[in-house]
Amino acid sequence: MLHLADLQNEKWRKKMALLLLLIICQCTINSVKTHSLSKPNIILLMADDLGIGDLGCYGNRTLRTPNIDRLAVEGVTLTQHIAASPLCTPSRAAFLTGRYPIRSGMAAFSRVGVFLFSASSGGLPSEEITFSKLLKQKGYATALIGKWHLGMNCESRNDFCHHPHNHGFDYFYGLPVTNFRDCKLGQGSVFLKGVQKALVTPIQITGIALVSLAIAQYIGLLTVPFQALGYFLLIITISLVVLIFFFYHFRHLNCFLMRDHQIIQQPLSYENLTQRLTKEAMQFIGRNTDAPFLLVLSYLHVHTALYASENFKGKSKHGLYGDAVEEMDWSVGQVLDVLKKHNLSEKTLVYFTSDQGAHVEEISSAGEVHGGYNGIYKGGKSTNWEGGIRVPGLLRWPGVVQAGVYIDEPTSNMDIFATIVKLADAQLPSDRIIDGHDLLPLLQGKVTRSRHEFLFHYCNAYLNAVRWHPGNSYAEEHYQVSIFQDVKGAQQDSARHPAGHASAVMRPGFRHLQTSCFPLEFDHRHVVPLGRHRSGAGSLFN
Repeated sequence: MLHLADLQNEKWRKKMALLLLLIICQCTINSVKTHSLSKPNIILLMADDLGIGDLGCYGNRTLRTPNIDRLAVEGVTLTQHIAASPLCTPSRAAFLTGRYPIRSGMAAFSRVGVFLFSASSGGLPSEEITFSKLLKQKGYATALIGKWHLGMNCESRNDFCHHPHNHGFDYFYGLPVTNFRDCKLGQGSVFLKGVQKALVTPIQITGIALVSLAIAQYIGLLTVPFQALGYFLLIITISLVVLIFFFYHFRHLNCFLMRDHQIIQQPLSYENLTQRLTKEAMQFIGRNTDAPFLLVLSYLHVHTALYASENFKGKSKHGLYGDAVEEMDWSVGQVLDVLKKHNLSEKTLVYFTSDQGAHVEEISSAGEVHGGYNGIYKGGKSTNWEGGIRVPGLLRWPGVVQAGVYIDEPTSNMDIFATIVKLADAQLPSDRIIDGHDLLPLLQGKVTRSRHEFLFHYCNAYLNAVRWHPGNSYAEEHYQVSIFQDVKGAQQDSARHPAGHASAVMRPGFRHLQTSCFPLEFDHRHVVPLGRHRSGAGSLFN
């Protein structure tokens, strides 16, 4: 009997030892899994003016984008990914801060909604909290390579108050403003037509005044001192000389390449420019293989002036625009390859997007189409039709994010802020509203619905449209309500109600309000509105 009891005790001890071993293994697995989700490397790739229809993973069959398509195969494709603005400066401000640009003061009340000059005194306010600031505080090495377009100086030419360094980036290599036609010889000017239009009225007034004075002098009604006339003509001449000097030297004054605070190329040369940006990105990754890093690679492609290196020029089926897209795809491939080389693929979240939709009306001075393709969607850059704000959204993180999955839920480029801040074990700011939401539960399949019931679309500082995904509906319903409003009323109200709720657009300040509601599941081109409503009683969504 004693022998039998010993055998039973031995079996019980073995079972307990096995159970303990299983518990230890499970704890180890959970620890590894938790560790893998904590402080990954972050690479954010942003194209400029790229159309959602320009990529193979979104249906293009003539442009070759195998490396960008690889992100879709190995990760998640967001089919309803929305830029916070259809213009560069406000969209990028929203991307960095996770907030609508009207909240940070990066939405203009004037017609021009972006920074045009390196000497501009405005920029992303230093009080704004960017994801790069938060990640830097958590020990990340941070770099911005490529286009900035969020200001540079305040009071002097070298105070650098809006420089990327002041917004959490340790390293900057790129353009402080953007890529203009004026920066490339023979590509025309983005300013010339505006200047010509602005000069018409002053020239007419000046001509009428001179003729009137000459007639009055001739018939003896008025005596005009020749000295006064000479001063007047001198002022006109000096103004014209200054204007001509500005345009002649624009490339030198506004188109230059910087490394940190130093100008290293002035004027900018487009020769092998994408290769240089890519090399800088690869070197930054190589310098930070043993510590977490944040890399924002902000391409100049495919904003005009278009350019491509000799290896890609003339190789695509869509002219210089297609060449530029395919060169950018090559660059994405180089970044993915260097991650693989350093065994960092499984430790790195890679995100690819565009700051807004393609500029479909862009035509070169020679008549060549230099704008992209927004697929089935109406409109393009600078409009809040789907083509202007629906952008590519690709996220890859092997072993963490689902592979080969399409998610047709409303998401925003503002969501990247909350997503990567949480991954870096940082805290979201509690002293301000953050409009973006953490995407990881959606990307991992833990939830199936986006947290965005409403997304607000602004034309500069004016509310232009609202996207509604009913929270109490299990059907796949998405609507966009385009709002046409009185500018004076809009200016008064939007200053007080930045990105509020749906009723904010119904306030009395919005006079003569008219809305058109489009079901996005069926009407991608906004052809047949469900109904038209005027301001007054009732809901926008009757």
